[in-house]
Amino acid sequence: MAFKAKSAAETKAAELAAILIRIADREGAPVQIGVDDLRRASPRLTPLAIGQLFRRHRDDLDAALTERGYTLVDYVDQGPGRGMEFEIAAAE
Repeated sequence: MAFKAKSAAETKAAELAAILIRIADREGAPVQIGVDDLRRASPRLTPLAIGQLFRRHRDDLDAALTERGYTLVDYVDQGPGRGMEFEIAAAE
């Protein structure tokens, strides 16, 4: 089987998933994670990038969260300057 290099977007999606999991582990589930928490963890993840990664790689994010015993309950994006938030809960 040949090695397939990940695209930059796939790498950032994996980074976003890892950050969501790390915050959920630290804070305990259920937890609401805002864009400010994500930016503190990784300044590379701009609000625009976070929104695009969620829309394009949601399956990857869900799979990573499920693997660690979490589920994505809700994602809210209120538009530029208004904020976005992920709600993570323990998987049942």
